[in-house]
Amino acid sequence: MSNATLNVEGMSCGHCVSAVEKAVSGVGASAKVDLAAKTVAVEYDESKVSLGDITAAIEDQGYDVVK
Repeated sequence: MSNATLNVEGMSCGHCVSAVEKAVSGVGASAKVDLAAKTVAVEYDESKVSLGDITAAIEDQGYDVVK
């Protein structure tokens, strides 16, 4: 399993947390959102999903992953 922490702009409430966690789980990874820090800690299996897939899933929800 691989781990990464993404900086994500645009999250401000519990709905945002839920939307991001659901999007990340939808591509086969797990996420823990820290609203205060504006970060998303993800854990994923590189043989099944890429960090690019996870980033795209978050951005599809309307949030900006800052690189």
